[in-house]
Amino acid sequence: MATVITVRAPFAFLRRLASARLHRHCCSTVQTACFVSQPHSYSLIAGQQHRFFHTSYVAARPILQFKLSDIGEGIMEVTVKEWYVKEGDKVSQFDSICEVQSDKASVTITSRYDGIIRKLYHDVDSIALVGKPLIDIETDTGQVEGPQEDVVETPAMSQEEHTHQEIKGHKTQATPAVRRLAMENNIKLSEVIGTGKDGRILKEDILNFSARQSGAILPPAPFQEIRPPPPAAVAPSAPAAKPKEKMSPPSIPTPVIPKPVFTGKDHTEPIKGFQKAMVKTMSAALKIPHFGYKDEVDLSQLVRLRSELKGLAESRGVKLSYMPFFIKAASLGLLHFPIFNSSLDENCTNITYKAAHNIGLAMDTSQGLLVPNVKNVQMLSVFEIAVELNRLQTLGMAGQLGTTDLTGGTFTLSNIGSIGGTYAKPVILPPEVAIGALGKIQVLPRFNHKGEVVKAHIMNVSWSADHRIIDGATMCRFSNLWRSYLENPASMVLDLK
Repeated sequence: MATVITVRAPFAFLRRLASARLHRHCCSTVQTACFVSQPHSYSLIAGQQHRFFHTSYVAARPILQFKLSDIGEGIMEVTVKEWYVKEGDKVSQFDSICEVQSDKASVTITSRYDGIIRKLYHDVDSIALVGKPLIDIETDTGQVEGPQEDVVETPAMSQEEHTHQEIKGHKTQATPAVRRLAMENNIKLSEVIGTGKDGRILKEDILNFSARQSGAILPPAPFQEIRPPPPAAVAPSAPAAKPKEKMSPPSIPTPVIPKPVFTGKDHTEPIKGFQKAMVKTMSAALKIPHFGYKDEVDLSQLVRLRSELKGLAESRGVKLSYMPFFIKAASLGLLHFPIFNSSLDENCTNITYKAAHNIGLAMDTSQGLLVPNVKNVQMLSVFEIAVELNRLQTLGMAGQLGTTDLTGGTFTLSNIGSIGGTYAKPVILPPEVAIGALGKIQVLPRFNHKGEVVKAHIMNVSWSADHRIIDGATMCRFSNLWRSYLENPASMVLDLK
């Protein structure tokens, strides 16, 4: 009889072996006992050593719930507008997951893991709540080290550039905490070189950049929030461009008017997105006692000035409209009448005079009424305002205005003349205290200083103001000053900065 010696194996293994009745597979008592051993279990038969089968187990990859993190601005719910992934897709860090729309802006949520999409929790146009799952993603075990912040990409680039941006085809990537640190120190993310994965900007990159700039982290400066991009310049060595090669201004997509379809049935749909924001804002506006003031402005000299500057602006790739002049004239007026650039607290006990002139422009878009604003107009030239307006108009037509563009306004102008209106009764946008509606420019007969009938370019303006802190006389003086700048554009040169 051959001698059978078994090296000590784990007790759990022996118990499983007995319960599985593996003795049925053993040979007779005079033959070698055969069985599958666990790793490091050996059988010695007749003095010979044999290593049997090695059994291994593959650990399942964890599936994590990717939750919608806090987007900010008190937003608690968003509407899922578009999915960029589907179940079974493989994604990497910072890949776009979906686009969501709040009542303030549209943002794109990006992945913080490498993995495979296993479940989508929402359909298109459904409501997603902050803190609730968006997707399930199967990840590598090594990635699950602890809670991380979701990366939120705002497709609409603001000139503060504290969110993800497209800069010459390169996407700047950073978490909300890093963006916040950059914003607090007035640092453009586009100027920082990221040392993280795929060029991701880390906290250390911001601190190092700040140290190189000043040796220490600077406190935020109120008038350095934005810096307009420099105009496109032609290199000295480049040959003179032909007229047909001249850079054309950015084109604004023409809205397509859908063919009306008569269904013959009533239908009900929820109020959401920007429309929901308008309901909330206008309900608050009804608490403000409005009063109106109307006047007409002779823009004949401004029309001639713009025609002279239009070609120069287009050579720099910028479309120059009348709106930059209207906005700059309003900012000059706000310097003399700061009460129009203020806000009143809920108890009507304190007035806050705003240092920055963040002048909003009401826009009619496919998503409804949006009011982005040009930041720090008091620090910008007319051309720089035109650059920013071109950007806002392009993003507005594409539905990609960001939260930064749509918040922080201090004074608003609404250009109803772009649609064809003449007069209006504009509603103040809280917490602002005044708003102006600009009518279309009409060629009408007027008398000159000699009593002669001449052709004049006339525009009507309609103002609304908060009568709790602004009286009619102050409104009239502000309007007269604003009108004088536009009727004699050369007078603005003395006060331009």
